Parts: sequence; C-alpha cells; structure tokens
Amino acid sequence: MTLSCPLCRYRAAQLYYRDKFRSYYQCNNCELVFVPAEYHLTPVEEHAYYNLHENSMEDEGYRRFLSRCAKPLLKELSVTSVGLDFGCGPAPLLARILEEQGHKVELFDRYYFPERRVQEKSYDFIVATEVVEHLSAPGDELSALWARLRVGGVLALMTKLVISRERFASWHYIRDPTHISFFCVETFQWLSRKLGAELHFADSDVIFLKKSGIDPE
Repeated sequence: MTLSCPLCRYRAAQLYYRDKFRSYYQCNNCELVFVPAEYHLTPVEEHAYYNLHENSMEDEGYRRFLSRCAKPLLKELSVTSVGLDFGCGPAPLLARILEEQGHKVELFDRYYFPERRVQEKSYDFIVATEVVEHLSAPGDELSALWARLRVGGVLALMTKLVISRERFASWHYIRDPTHISFFCVETFQWLSRKLGAELHFADSDVIFLKKSGIDPE
C-alpha cells in the first residue's frame, strides 16, 4: 500500500502497528504515525462522539489540565495580546483562562463555533489543545494556522507524543476512534524546520512553535 503522509505529503510509509480496529502507518520522512482514511469516522459520527465528552467551564480538574499550557504561554505574551483558540470544543475554558489575564481570544471549532471569518484574521498567539491528533489533514491545517500568526507569535499545541512502538500498542490514546494523527518529538522537529519556527517543549505534551521570521526550509 502506497500512502501519502497527511502532514508532509511524502509518499512512503510503513506499517507501524495494527489492532483489531485499525492499522497505523508511520511516515518515512516526518515520522508522523497516522490512521488511513478508510478508518476515519464520518463528520456525523465524529460530532456524536465529541458530544459524549463532559468537559465543563466550571471543572477545576479541566482548568488544571489546561493551565499546563496556559501558564507557560502567558510568559510568552505581551500585554493584551489577541489570540485564537482553534478547536476549542463546546467548553472554551482555555480562552477564559487567558482572558482572565487580560488577553482577547477568538474561538473556532468545526462543530461548536464554526465561524470561519476568525480564521481570516492575524493573531499574536494561536492555541490548539488536544486538537492535532484529530486532524485528517494536519499539514494543511497547521500551515493555515501558521499563516495567520504574526511574527513573534506562538502556536501552542497540546497533544500526547508517540514514545515507542512497544508503548504504542498499549497506549490509551489510540483507543479514541477520533484520534488519527500521532506526533513524536522528531515530527515536531521536522515541522519546526519546515515552518522556520523556534521549537520549545514546555511540558511533555505542550509544544510551542514561535514564529521568528526565519525563512523555512
């Protein structure tokens, strides 16, 4: 099977793992692990699955989880920065956390806040927490977000990282049928070179890509 990587479009991938539900392939170029399109849920199925989530604006555990991204990001932002919470879901608590510190945050989510005009603006920062693993075309989506980021701005991502093939087999993250793109450290290193970004791991699953103005590869 010849598959095109959904991140870098390289047409060479090898089988990484197979379970009774899906097959997973790894790109030979950027090392993204991805699920072929034949296993993707339909938009209706995906939306229904997201509606099962119980995240709440008042959930202190959820606030603590998101603060692992918010706290280091706040150190990167100047006063009254303007940002976008991409893929915010029905409970945009991260936007509230950042707004409590004086920043303005626009919202976009395919299912819950589908206002496309916000993606035509420019931003000082863009956050996407627990989003990139859901993207069927992460290369297109991340490039589009990067184009909306001002020089000096930060694209802040949260996603669990692939560690090894052995751990992947028992990883809870692959049990979610909406998770179809899995990044590792090497994938983000490739992406930072491609974008001409400064790469910083603020936590084990918190990744910052800063737009420095350096010409990409």
